[in-house]
Amino acid sequence: MFNDFCQIDELFSEDELMIQNIVRDFTNKEIIPIIGDCFEKCIFPKDLVKKIADLGILGIVTPEQYGGAGMSYTHYGLAMQELERGDSSIRSFCSVQNSLVMFPILEYGTEDQKNKWLPKLATGECIGCFGLTEADAGSNPAEMLTNAVETENGYLLNGSKMWITNGCIADIAIVWAKLDNKVRGFIVEKGTPGFSTNEINHKFSLRASVTSELIFNNCEVKKENILLSTGMRAPLSCLTRARYGIAWGVIGAAMGIYENTLKYTKDRKQFGRPIAGFQLTQDKLVWMLTEIIKAQLLNWRLGKLMDSNNATPANVSLVKRNNCEIALKIARVARELHGANGISNEYDIIRHSLNLESVKTYEGTHEMHTLIVGKEITGESAFV
Repeated sequence: MFNDFCQIDELFSEDELMIQNIVRDFTNKEIIPIIGDCFEKCIFPKDLVKKIADLGILGIVTPEQYGGAGMSYTHYGLAMQELERGDSSIRSFCSVQNSLVMFPILEYGTEDQKNKWLPKLATGECIGCFGLTEADAGSNPAEMLTNAVETENGYLLNGSKMWITNGCIADIAIVWAKLDNKVRGFIVEKGTPGFSTNEINHKFSLRASVTSELIFNNCEVKKENILLSTGMRAPLSCLTRARYGIAWGVIGAAMGIYENTLKYTKDRKQFGRPIAGFQLTQDKLVWMLTEIIKAQLLNWRLGKLMDSNNATPANVSLVKRNNCEIALKIARVARELHGANGISNEYDIIRHSLNLESVKTYEGTHEMHTLIVGKEITGESAFV
C-alpha cells in the first residue's frame, strides 16, 4: 500500500476515501493477480466488466436517474487511479465507457437516447467505444475524412477510425463524422449494415486492451441515432473528461511502480547489503516519491475544479501533460533499479512502462497539450 508520506488522504472526504479503498481492494484481488498473464497473451479480461460495473464505476458521474452512481469527478479520479495501479488497459476501458461514451450521450443525446443506453452502459450490459481518430487525422481531428449523408431513413456513413479502444467488443460506437461539412456525432450499433471492425494486433503496449479499426461502408445509421451537437466542441469536450481520468490513472501506475520498487530494493542485496541502502538508490526513490506527491496534489486540485465546473480544458491539459511525463520517467527509473529483472513480466515494471508509452500520447500528445496550455497563457496559437 502506498505510503501517504504527506498525509494527502486528509484532503479527501470519508466518502471519497471509501471509493478509493473499495477500488484499491478490487484491484489487489481481481486485477493484479491475472493482468500479467493477460498482458502476455493479449487478452482483455472481459469477465471483469460486470464486476467493475457492480462497484458503480461504470457511469460513476452519470446521474442516478439514468442508472449511474451520481458521484463527483473526485470520486471518478480516485477510482481511475486505483484501476491503473493494476493496469492501464483496465483504466482505459473504464475511461472510454465513462467519458467517451456515456458523457456524450448524457450531454448531447436526446432523452430517448439517454434512457435507452445509459442504464445499460452503467451495468456493463452494453459496452461502448469512441470513434474520432483516423489514420491520417490524429492530433488534428478536424481533418477527418469520415462523412455522413442524410437519406430518407437516416444517414449513410462512410470512412474509418483507427486506434479505437473497445472497438471489437463494443455494442455501440460514438462516431464523429462530417455531415454537410459540420462534425456530428452518431450512435452506431453493433450489427448495423455496413459497419465492421478489425482488431489491431502486434502491439507491445496496452496488450490487455482491445484496440480496433472501425470501418463504415455505406453504414446505415438510424435517424434517431444522431446526437444533437454540431461542431468540434462536442468531441473535444469528451476528450477533456477522458484526459482528466488519464491524469489520475497514470499516477496510480506510478504509485504501483514505486511500491514495487521500494520493496524490491529492500529485498535485493548486492555487496552484502540491500541496494536500498545505497545513496544513488535512495536519491532515485526520493525523486519518485516527490514527483508522485506533487502529481497527487495537482489531481486533487483539478478534481475540485471539475466538481465545481470551473476546470478549463487547459487546466486538464497541464495536469495530463505533467502526470504522463512523470509516470513514464518513474517507470524508466524503476526499470533501472530492477536491473535485468526490470524487463521481466514477473515484476510488472516493464508492463507499466510499455503501457505508459501509449498513455502519454493518446487523448493528445505531450506536444499538443503543451500548445494548448501555451495558447491559454499567451493568447497566441502556435498550432500552425
